Amino acid sequence: MKDTSPEMDARYQDMLMQRSGEERLMMGCAMRETARALVEASIREQDPQATIETVRKGLFLRFYGHEFDADSRSKILAAIESASHPVTK
Repeated sequence: MKDTSPEMDARYQDMLMQRSGEERLMMGCAMRETARALVEASIREQDPQATIETVRKGLFLRFYGHEFDADSRSKILAAIESASHPVTK
């Protein structure tokens, strides 16, 4: 869906490009953190007892799961699970 006029889109682009590279990077990082917080809140709303492991798996699936085939997804989820249980000597 595109509900922004070409003129306003160009104006917005100009405003963004007036910012320094550092400012644009900081904006992008802030947007990513906001998206992560929203997804985590959604996961915890669905499962208030969610463990850190469950949240990590949910974040992976929501952000990147569609980019991997089923076998690769399973291996990554297993790695997330095993990373949650460090080996002790």
